[in-house]
Amino acid sequence: MDSPTQHPNTRLKGRGTPRNPTNRFETIAYQPDPTDPDMQDAGPKTRLLRDPSRTILSYNTSPDVGFRVSLNPYRGCEHGCIYCYARPTHEWLGFSAGLDFETNLMVKQDAPQLLDKALAAPSWQPQPIFFSGITDAYQPVERQLELTRGCLKVLAAYHNPVCIVTKSALVTRDCDLLAQLAEDRAAWVGVSLTTLNAELARRLEPRTSTPARRLAAIAALAEAGIPVGVMVAPIIPGLTDHEIPALLKAAAQAGAQCAGHTIVRLPYGVSELFSRWLEDHYPERKNKVLNRIRSMRQGKLNDARWKTRMRGEGVWAESIHDLFATMSRKAGLDRPFPQLSTAAFRRPGQVRQLALFTATDRV
Repeated sequence: MDSPTQHPNTRLKGRGTPRNPTNRFETIAYQPDPTDPDMQDAGPKTRLLRDPSRTILSYNTSPDVGFRVSLNPYRGCEHGCIYCYARPTHEWLGFSAGLDFETNLMVKQDAPQLLDKALAAPSWQPQPIFFSGITDAYQPVERQLELTRGCLKVLAAYHNPVCIVTKSALVTRDCDLLAQLAEDRAAWVGVSLTTLNAELARRLEPRTSTPARRLAAIAALAEAGIPVGVMVAPIIPGLTDHEIPALLKAAAQAGAQCAGHTIVRLPYGVSELFSRWLEDHYPERKNKVLNRIRSMRQGKLNDARWKTRMRGEGVWAESIHDLFATMSRKAGLDRPFPQLSTAAFRRPGQVRQLALFTATDRV
């Protein structure tokens, strides 16, 4: 249900949605004042709020994702991707899955220190840590705060492996650290590419890097010797699925080594936000897109069952999977994702102790 909490403009430059649907955990909704200067043409500005989390690592038990441990320096995401499955997580913090998700960001300012503490603990079992499991670790604010880079410095000091998936070319800023980890087979980056259509990307993912810049990021990572793949995710039937062959070909030409994909899922309030976005931007495609999603989700816009929520099921879903598999083989991207190694893991203190023992032996 769309709440009265909505920006007066149906489209906001640089924002995925002007709407703030009622938080599903709340009974009271905020009614904005349309005369407020902060609610005029430019829309609300991004607010950075301190996140007081005492731990930085999250543990996953879902069989649908290929990682066990993840790290998210930020909650909320300024990229504003309208389809983002993480939008409802902002409701746990008392915000909306709509405009609040894009404009009220929780910042874990102590992320590098918390990560160092976690890896130094005797209980830590070396294993890959996944960045951007919920929100993008390279969203625009990272350019100034450098929390992701700070965490990568910690990982490099411990030689602990890292996997990153991002829609931002900013990841190339950290090629030095990623290349250092890659020497120990301890780094892998997946660049998410949804469309090659710059106008569609601007509407769909307003503050992400353009498709051209993401392809350039793949090339730069490959040139630096960092294993890199392309994530064609999410595929939106009736809107982006026809681009699968071109996306894979472009990524392969840029230097991607492997490819993965998911089909769009629209949990909780995301389904309403996405439906209204289609009305605002592509009304002639709305019914086609939503009906195809329903055909993959047991007649609904979301199916939360494990093992089907990322893939969908039915004729349309299988046709997408078959096309992706065929075109991946043709592009030479049907290789398994790199297996990262923990063999080089060392705690910095242990390295200093080993150096001391070696020096003593020489005396």
